[in-house]
Amino acid sequence: MPELVPTRYDTWDALVSRLRETKDLTGGVGEVVTLLGPRAGAGDGVVLVGLGKPSKWDAAAFYQAGFAAAKRLAGKPRGVVAALVPHLRWLESFVVGLIVGQRGPDLKKSEAARHRFEELVVIVDENVGMTPDELTQALQRAEILAESVVLARDLANTPPAEKPPVVLAQRIAAAFESLPSATVTIWDEATLKRERFGGLLGVAAGSDQPPAYVMIDYRGPDIDDNAPLLAWVGKGVTFDSGGLSLKPSASMEDMKADMTGAAVVASAALAVAKLGLPIRLTARLALTENLTGGRAMKLGDVLTIRNGKTVEVLNTDAEGRLILADALSHTVEAQPAAMIDLATLTGACMVALGTKIAGLYANRDDLAERVANAAKACGERVWRMPLDDDFKELLKSSVADLKNIGSKWGGSITAAKFLEQFVGETPWAHLDIAGPAWSESDNATADVGASGCFVRSLVELARVWARDHASTGRSNL
Repeated sequence: MPELVPTRYDTWDALVSRLRETKDLTGGVGEVVTLLGPRAGAGDGVVLVGLGKPSKWDAAAFYQAGFAAAKRLAGKPRGVVAALVPHLRWLESFVVGLIVGQRGPDLKKSEAARHRFEELVVIVDENVGMTPDELTQALQRAEILAESVVLARDLANTPPAEKPPVVLAQRIAAAFESLPSATVTIWDEATLKRERFGGLLGVAAGSDQPPAYVMIDYRGPDIDDNAPLLAWVGKGVTFDSGGLSLKPSASMEDMKADMTGAAVVASAALAVAKLGLPIRLTARLALTENLTGGRAMKLGDVLTIRNGKTVEVLNTDAEGRLILADALSHTVEAQPAAMIDLATLTGACMVALGTKIAGLYANRDDLAERVANAAKACGERVWRMPLDDDFKELLKSSVADLKNIGSKWGGSITAAKFLEQFVGETPWAHLDIAGPAWSESDNATADVGASGCFVRSLVELARVWARDHASTGRSNL
């Protein structure tokens, strides 16, 4: 865990002022300036990292600043790294960034491009208004969150040959082995057939690797069966070729990360369990490959989903909604008070919102507000999208209850509208994270590859859930 050291830092003002006067330091978010030599202080050097204008400080700025500083420093082995935190309100975000930034996407390099610090010391003002115990607890929370974000990134960055569905399921289960408050159940292909998971089995049919379905059930301390259940569902396509509706080669390059929804849900659930939050939580992960083998589902095939609805498949590259249909239908049976799914679902969402904002859909305004507030508190970006009933008309099939695609317009909305057919009356929200889940450019505040987005938002949602619901034993959704 990072060590905590109180100090005063007003002696740095003169140095920073000189740099600003010479325009060698602008203070933009993520700007990193390294100082070496006798003016750099008593250590080997000092790294100054920009936070932007104080009037615009938020969780995102502090996370990005911490990430940028760590990324710069982790380029070679370090002993003790001391980080000065200018504002305690965003201590957690800053420290999470400092830890996550030490880990890059270089999982398979013969020589590591990043090196974890031997020791991280966090420096705060001696007049912070918090007790040492409170500060220590904040650092412990930050470390747990950071390691969960790192896990989500590592899972998504892992090459597809090393994480077929069953292997990925076992790796996730292993992460929970030391946590008695959580149980992990894995359903194999035979069980999925008995349990009528027609969507998941249909998508998996084109692969030699069998699918898997993971259920993570957590109960916090002193929580009984009457506490409202929070449910998370994640899409886990460990490689997506598009099936017979084959993607172009360039569009497959990052499809090892089409399981990011499942990675984020599992990692957030792990953080909740390690934090011991007083809630009941279930996390469900539908895992499969989408390939083109001889048994692959064909255009015109009709699949029967867990809840009995039939779906005509008119595009095998619209597979995520098929496996989520099963997972959502199954999760509804547990009668959750609220259910949230995460998926790298549609390129259409990126067309609408770009690469840094997730599309948020919900059948209840109050749940949408909860999700949006949690994301804002963590500096992660969502935008509420429409879910009007007329979009359901685009999903009508002449041979089945639904077809799995609509028209060429509003693709992200019709995908969400499809999912809505499998949630019943359960309060439900859907996050299409196709954009922010993956970065194609390398810069100071991001790596090429998986971002680990929305692990922190889900945990924040669980914190608020614990505060608002667990103590009352009921849900007000």
